[in-house]
Amino acid sequence: MSWFSGVVVYLLLWWIVLFAVLPFGVQPEAHGDPAAGGWRGAPRRPLLFRKLVATTLVAALLWIVIHAVIESGWLSLRSGWLAMPER
Repeated sequence: MSWFSGVVVYLLLWWIVLFAVLPFGVQPEAHGDPAAGGWRGAPRRPLLFRKLVATTLVAALLWIVIHAVIESGWLSLRSGWLAMPER
């Protein structure tokens, strides 16, 4: 895997993990005050910094696993059980 492919895979993983982590621990505001900028259903404490750190760590761990699988040759489209049959 080249460095560019590695960065692209990491960024894609990061965004996927972010959207998976965002709903954790969110408690909606029961009675929002529209005058103060809070609407009913808006999260009370979204804890975004914690979620960004967790996203970064989980995406890094997943990237290491994906990188190891790709570099090991176990998952290859050029040879092995995933390769196209030769004519």
